[in-house]
Amino acid sequence: MTLNVFPPLDSNTQPTLPTDATAFYLNRKSQTLRSWASLENGPIRPIRINGRLAWPVREIKKVLGVEV
Repeated sequence: MTLNVFPPLDSNTQPTLPTDATAFYLNRKSQTLRSWASLENGPIRPIRINGRLAWPVREIKKVLGVEV
């Protein structure tokens, strides 16, 4: 079994993250985030780039209470 190891969110320098990394930081399953994107009912709205979901780091931090 391979575990996904992501660096601390504070050390991230990218403006967006893929779904699997966002799910890790929010302690949710990737499918939950895909559902939020599809139904547009989650606390974060992703950006769609060539059919892929990109989750804004700034919004992730707001949801976690790390950044206001």
